[in-house]
Amino acid sequence: MQVGTEQKKPYKRMNIKKVIVTVCVIFVLIPCLIALGMTVWDDKKYYLVSLGVMILSVLPLLIRFEKSGQKAREVALLSVMTALCVASRAAFYMIPQFKPTAAIIIISGVFFGAEAGFTVGACTALVSNFFFGQGPWTPWQMFAFGVVGFLAGVLFSKKGDKNPVLLLCIFGGISVMFIYGIIMDTASLLLMSSHPTLEGLFTVYATGLPFNAAHAVSTVIFLLLLSKPFLKKLCRIRNKFGIAEHVGEQ
Repeated sequence: MQVGTEQKKPYKRMNIKKVIVTVCVIFVLIPCLIALGMTVWDDKKYYLVSLGVMILSVLPLLIRFEKSGQKAREVALLSVMTALCVASRAAFYMIPQFKPTAAIIIISGVFFGAEAGFTVGACTALVSNFFFGQGPWTPWQMFAFGVVGFLAGVLFSKKGDKNPVLLLCIFGGISVMFIYGIIMDTASLLLMSSHPTLEGLFTVYATGLPFNAAHAVSTVIFLLLLSKPFLKKLCRIRNKFGIAEHVGEQ
């Protein structure tokens, strides 16, 4: 009994350290870097800020790989999911706000875990904006998409393909509407005005409401269509090749 107890303690401490590092990187360092780009560099060095956000977003994932001894094939599968997100955003470019991108990011977070969900979201925004156009909004999109993927991993990764589709759809609609939408609306206000006001904030939120609602509805639709097939296929790959077996462990 004593041996079992001694073995569990360092494992829990390791998890706590990983969580602290991940939260600090995502919710402290990345917002500080975006704020630095706005205040010190006056949004002129957004390529540098975007590169910094991408590097920081990969750090928690690298720490998880180091601790769990993951194989290169998981990195390859993450790259495939990111490529699918980019391709899906490009394929629906003629239909504003109606894209499966957020749905695939959420599915990535559910299967691979929170750190990977953030990385897929951040990389998707950066890479796809080479098609849609880079700008000072890119770091904000990287952060917004990343947070959606991160929260999907936190809430749903322990059950994988056993998650009810209805819950995933509810999360997808709420997260895109009130997390991604509010982050990007706030970015719009700060990028448009050097002296933002409360009135301007409400105006931007009201103007963006129908666009955020359309984005949320499209995310729900694509989660209904894609979540079960995608997660089942990914779980088959996991069972065959041992990919992402660590996700959901205590």
